[in-house]
Amino acid sequence: MKFAKRMDCFGEGVFSTLADIRRKKEEAGERVIDLSIGAPNIPPAEHIRRALCEAAADEKNYVYAISDRPELLEAAAGWYARGYGVTLDPDTEICSVLGSQEGLAHIALSVIDEGDLVLVPSPCYPVFGDGPRIAGARIWSMEQKRENGYVIRLDEIPEEVAQKARLMVVSYPNNPTTALAPDSFYEELVAFAKKYDIIVIHDNAYSELVFDGARCGSFLSFPGAKDVGVEFNSLSKTYGMAGARVGFCLGNAQVIARLKLLKSNMDYGMFLPIQAAAIAALNGDQSCVEATRKAYERRRDVLCESFGKAGWAMEKPKATMFVWAPVPDGCGSSQQFAMDLVEKAGVLVTPGSAFGESGEGFVRLALVQDEETILQAAEALKASGMF
Repeated sequence: MKFAKRMDCFGEGVFSTLADIRRKKEEAGERVIDLSIGAPNIPPAEHIRRALCEAAADEKNYVYAISDRPELLEAAAGWYARGYGVTLDPDTEICSVLGSQEGLAHIALSVIDEGDLVLVPSPCYPVFGDGPRIAGARIWSMEQKRENGYVIRLDEIPEEVAQKARLMVVSYPNNPTTALAPDSFYEELVAFAKKYDIIVIHDNAYSELVFDGARCGSFLSFPGAKDVGVEFNSLSKTYGMAGARVGFCLGNAQVIARLKLLKSNMDYGMFLPIQAAAIAALNGDQSCVEATRKAYERRRDVLCESFGKAGWAMEKPKATMFVWAPVPDGCGSSQQFAMDLVEKAGVLVTPGSAFGESGEGFVRLALVQDEETILQAAEALKASGMF
C-alpha cells in the first residue's frame, strides 16, 4: 500500500500517547491522577441537558441537519452581542463547527494553497500548526517569549516573512502559556494584517475562563477586525459541552463563506439535538458560566498553593483551565520530568515540548480534577522525594 506523504510530518497525537500511559498504569493496578488532557469534568447545566434529552426523544431529529438551524446562528449572534459588544450577521458572518478543533483543522484548506506561508505561535496548541500542515502550508513560528509575557511581538516578524504570509493564527487567553494579550496587541494585529493582506484566525476558546475579576473580550470587537479575519469560540469549556463538539467560526463574511463551502462537501451538519442543547446554553440562564469560572479559579488556587508547599513553585495563571509550570532545576527535559512525575508520584502532566520546541522547560497542568484530588496529587508529589 502507498500512503499520503503529507502524513509523514505527523506522529501520534501527544494526548493519545498520554492516555495510553495512563491506561497501562491503571491496568497494572496503579493510580494515576491525570492533569494532562484539558477534558472538562464540569457537566453542562441541567437546562442544557434537558434540552438535549427532549430533542433526542423526538424521532424527527434524526435526519441530516445539512445546515445550521437559524435559531442556532441567531443564538450565537446574541451571545456575541451581549458578551462582547460585537454585532454579527447570523446568515453571513457565523458558521458552526463540530468543535473548534475541527474548524481549526480544516479552515486552512479553504483559504490557502499548498506552499503558502502561515504564521503560527510557538509554543501553541498543536492543531494551530497541524491544520495548515494538512493544507500543505509552510510554517513560520511567532515566538511567545516569557520576557514579553508570552505575547507575540509583531515587530519581530521579518519584513520578508510578513510580505509572503497568507494566514496567521493567534490565541489569547493562550493555551498552553495561559497569557492574556492587552488591547494594544489587537490594535497592532489589525493594522499588521491590513498592511500585509494576511487573514487572521483568532482562537478565543477560553474567553470566559478569566480570573481575579478580570474580563476578556473578543478580537472581533476591535475596529477593522472583521475586515481581516475570523474568531473561533467553543461551548466546550464555557458550558461543559466538550463531548458534544459545538463551536463557531465568526467574523469576516468572505472567510465564513469559504469555510461553509468546504464543510458542505465534508459533513452533513451538527446533530439536531446538539443544536437544541447549544441554543439552550446560549439563550438560557448564564449563572452556570460564572459558577464554572469560579470552580476553575478555586482549583487554580488549590493547585498552585499546594504544589508550591510540596516544593514545586509555579505562578498562578490569569486565565484558561491550565497552569504553565516550569520544570524544576535538575529535572531534565520536560518529557523526562513528565515521565518521572507519573512514575514516582502517579501524576500525569503534558510536557511543554508537545507544544513546540519553545515549550521546552515547562509542563502544562490541566485543572480537570476536583479540589480533593488536587490535594491528593500534592501529597503524592511530597511523598515522591522529587522536590
